[in-house]
Amino acid sequence: MGEIEGTYRILQTPGSRLGAQKSSGVSTLEPGQNLLTAMASSPAKAHERDLPIKIKMLDNTVEVLDVESKCYGQTLLTEVYKHLNLIESDYFGIEFQNIQSYWIWLEPMKPVIKQVRRPKTTMLRLAVKFFPPDPGQLQEEYTRYLFALQIKRDLAEERLTCSDNTAALLVSHLLQSEIGDFDESEDREHLKTNQYLPNQEKLEGKILEFHRKHVGQTPAESDFQVLEIARKLEMYGIRFHLASDREGTKINLAVSHMGVLVFQGNTKINTFNWSKVRKLSFKRKRFLIKLHPEGPYQDTLEFLLGSRDECKNFWKICVEYHTFFRLFDQPKPKAKAVFFTRGSSFRYSGRTQKQLVDYIKDSGMKRTPYERRHSKVRASTRTSNTDVPKQSVPFTEGLRTPGSPASTAAPFHSGHSLASPASILPTFAEPSPFSLDPRASYTRNPDKATAAPVEEVGRKLMQQPGSPVLQGLPVDHPQLSSLVLKSPLGLSPAFQVNLNAATQGSSPVLSPVLSDAGGARIEEDDETKRKRYPTDKAYFIAKEILATERTYLKDLEVITVWFRSAVIKENAMPEGLMTLLFSNIDPIYEFHRAFLKEIEQRLSLWEGRSNAHVKGDYQRIGDVMLRNMRSLKEFTGYLQKHDEVLTELEKATKRLKKLEMVYKEFELQKVCYLPLNTFLLKPIQRLMHYKLILGRLCKHYTAEHRDFADCRNALKEVTEMTSQLQHSLIRLENFQKLTELQHDLIGIDNLTAPGREFIREGCLYKLTKKGLQQRMFFLFSDMLLYTSKGVTGTNQFKIHGHLSLHGMLVEESENEWSVPHCFTIYSAQKTIVVAASTRLEMGKWMEDLNVAIEMAKKSTEKSEMLLENSVCNRSNRSSDEVSVEQESEDDIHSSHSSLDRQSHHRANTTMHVCWYRNTSVSMTDHSVAVENQLSGYLLRKFKNSNGWQKLWVVFTNFCLFFYKTHQDDYPLASLPLLGYTVSCPVEADGIQKDYVFKLQFKSHVYFFRAESKYTFERWMEVIKRATSSPARSSLLFPKEKDTHTD
Repeated sequence: MGEIEGTYRILQTPGSRLGAQKSSGVSTLEPGQNLLTAMASSPAKAHERDLPIKIKMLDNTVEVLDVESKCYGQTLLTEVYKHLNLIESDYFGIEFQNIQSYWIWLEPMKPVIKQVRRPKTTMLRLAVKFFPPDPGQLQEEYTRYLFALQIKRDLAEERLTCSDNTAALLVSHLLQSEIGDFDESEDREHLKTNQYLPNQEKLEGKILEFHRKHVGQTPAESDFQVLEIARKLEMYGIRFHLASDREGTKINLAVSHMGVLVFQGNTKINTFNWSKVRKLSFKRKRFLIKLHPEGPYQDTLEFLLGSRDECKNFWKICVEYHTFFRLFDQPKPKAKAVFFTRGSSFRYSGRTQKQLVDYIKDSGMKRTPYERRHSKVRASTRTSNTDVPKQSVPFTEGLRTPGSPASTAAPFHSGHSLASPASILPTFAEPSPFSLDPRASYTRNPDKATAAPVEEVGRKLMQQPGSPVLQGLPVDHPQLSSLVLKSPLGLSPAFQVNLNAATQGSSPVLSPVLSDAGGARIEEDDETKRKRYPTDKAYFIAKEILATERTYLKDLEVITVWFRSAVIKENAMPEGLMTLLFSNIDPIYEFHRAFLKEIEQRLSLWEGRSNAHVKGDYQRIGDVMLRNMRSLKEFTGYLQKHDEVLTELEKATKRLKKLEMVYKEFELQKVCYLPLNTFLLKPIQRLMHYKLILGRLCKHYTAEHRDFADCRNALKEVTEMTSQLQHSLIRLENFQKLTELQHDLIGIDNLTAPGREFIREGCLYKLTKKGLQQRMFFLFSDMLLYTSKGVTGTNQFKIHGHLSLHGMLVEESENEWSVPHCFTIYSAQKTIVVAASTRLEMGKWMEDLNVAIEMAKKSTEKSEMLLENSVCNRSNRSSDEVSVEQESEDDIHSSHSSLDRQSHHRANTTMHVCWYRNTSVSMTDHSVAVENQLSGYLLRKFKNSNGWQKLWVVFTNFCLFFYKTHQDDYPLASLPLLGYTVSCPVEADGIQKDYVFKLQFKSHVYFFRAESKYTFERWMEVIKRATSSPARSSLLFPKEKDTHTD
């Protein structure tokens, strides 16, 4: 096999947030040395012959630098950065092509002549080496300009692949940056002589159409637009390295700020996050990723690259990316071996991103003003226009829709972005109309007399109400700024929804690592402002109605707007199903739009200042609820048809491949943050919420209160509706869960067979000859499935065995096997031994299994027929013929990267969370979670961060979803709460605020602050009830349901 040639141990870091605990890596520098002193102390002759090095800059100009023939790479890098007057230099590097014609980064700690084979004739080039997830972290305007040039280069070289609309939009902004405002004849002439895209001629019309809309946009604003669009693309900053997995499947490896990425073609199929990676190493051509063990379960992934050099090159890039983005200090020197060395000693030797940001923030260079002009000036009189706007737009400003000032700015960060300090905005000098040197697109103005204090300018810019609105368009839907459907299935003409945010992307991240700058900060003024609000508990209950109604309406829009748009665009749904689906949900949506407006008006009056006797008329909510609950009864017929809608939609997706593809692709969009069919259950679930909220209001009021009678009557109305729909809801929730599992399990055809009920899913460890193997178990009313999850692009679970409940016996067997929390399952096919993570988990499984077995005894042979028809038997052997050894061999193959399918699945569904948190969830838990949904603004604080960040938080499906405001269409991040504990902070936490609760899972700690005692208690209550699984978890006995939902 050969010995390991290079190893890099991934040190445990607190996450990709700047400002967390410090962690250091390893460097090859001597103790007491830094990079510059190491270069200075390197032996060099005084009269060494100069070596001319040709370097192509990002603007395609070629510079020749004379350096000493034996100089190190760092010397050349320093000369280039000095030549450009580049401050944020650590984001960049110099690359060159080796003899095999693939690109290699110049290493600072090696002589140039030992890296570049023919340095006199080789063309080196400057390039962006480290792509931050949020270009807003770039402090210098000049740096952002160079990044925009890198995007331009990547487009021309087909590295940054994207749709035609996106490519045309990017080029239009580059045109605006280079030649200024739109002029058709000059634009066409410029495009003839400058090639931005390989298929530029075909897209010329679109480019001109977009460029026409950028009139008045300054070069700095254009650079901003280019980076804002590019950073949302999946191929942003990606450099492919050809490889194959163990099964020979051709793939591409890449590395980014978040970890090692796996692509098949241009489609990302897996991400190995730095937090999950324990060690990176290579042996000859084999690249190895060792993941952190999950319980007794360990995994090492192996990929095969083209050659040893390619493999080592990719390993080096991974080492550098991890150090730059994840560590906070310059790596410590690594002690040199006395006698011999083993493996590569390569380590990253520059500044980390944290050090770079701190350096820019603390140094005076940041205060130098810039003068930004068009990089290519036309020979036109229009260039002498003296009215050039100042570059006063903060880079953290988001894209806004043209002509829609009320639209919410898109947050300029991602779930994985590093938390940067408060943005430090530079001042900009007024460009001179006579200084039109084409080479001077960027010049530093050394006149510091014009520079105001940075912090003061930043405040002024943020306060400017009339800051220019950036002209942006949706990345992949430039023509769909709003949706007004004219068909019979369309909504009212007044119903227009902005589609800007419907960009396709990966599912929300598992951990809400949001930039501190991403949300509004709480100020002292907010404290006094909150004190002016009513303090009555009824007001906060009414506010809860408002907050949850806003979330509910957004959930309905997922179907009525986003999904409708997707199926109409692809013409994927039969007309009959379209009518059935939208004619049942559109009227409900229209009703709740009006209902929400009425609640908003009432709360606004309740909060407003007025005379006491007038104010009293509006300090109630019962009359609004009663009026609307009576109106809602008219829609009961629509709600009763949702059973049919769900069933027909599932049948159609199985029957029609085009619809199935649209359905799956839609579930990958950020706006679809839950499984799609979950949103169809929301209308009935919302009635249950009304019942619970009205019940709290009636309990709060005395019988003499003027609002009590209306609340009580409204409660009667909604109780009447829920009693009619209760049975339908239980059936729908079961069907929805079965269809969700059908999509996520490989090896079963008809999981939604009539009569089958879902009972529990969760993680157990199965005893095999190779020890305990992690398995995901699924208990139904007629069978028990056990599966494993491979580290593949599918994120699906592969079925390894199925056991009929008929004749099954379950016994505790800790003493027999000497394994904690262990029990044995005897079935007609085989006997298996499994272990739970805790004694409580073992008790839940054994109780549910025994109850299900008792129920199965009362059934006929029907369950056996269901079992035979459901499970795919891919071999001629029956399940009892599969030996332990054969099964373990299958486990080994399934745990590695087979990459045989490309379908992506959400990573925060309950089954995936159960897998990673070693827990289980029952159907009753799901029902309880439905009743404990909540929305509202909270202030969030990390354990090691300063200050509080205001976020709109939605709690549903055992998960917290974080938004910047309640108007956002999709979450910025998510935090699954299974396994978390909720409590009040202790003295050691140092929290000096009221109404704060603490969420903790192992070392992960978050603090959340509510606005009132009622709101605080409600968040504590819903999180506790939804994350604390009851002992009895079966829905087979409906009478027990009430005991767990009180």
